[in-house]
Amino acid sequence: MIPINIEFQSEHDLYVSYMPFLKEGGLFIRTAEPYDLGSEVELNVLLPDSLEPSIIKGEVCWITPTGAQNGTPAGIGVSFIDDPDKIRHQIEQAIARQLSSSEPTLTM
Repeated sequence: MIPINIEFQSEHDLYVSYMPFLKEGGLFIRTAEPYDLGSEVELNVLLPDSLEPSIIKGEVCWITPTGAQNGTPAGIGVSFIDDPDKIRHQIEQAIARQLSSSEPTLTM
């Protein structure tokens, strides 16, 4: 399993990376590293105002290659498979006001 460390500095950064349309939730991770669809990863996620990261097991379900036509940064979307700390719930509470926003995210 591939470890990935990700730290969110603000709720806005979290909002543009969150993928609520996935059944169990997910995050878009900016990276130029090559990944294959279906690769299992271990996310070490530090949310804004958190003191310690949460560990989530996930699977690569989205790839945005370098130089994408829509100007979106390169990266991968990771769907949550095992979320013992209930990070999805924590994310949705942190960005509740923004979830109905029409502001574009890094994936949609």
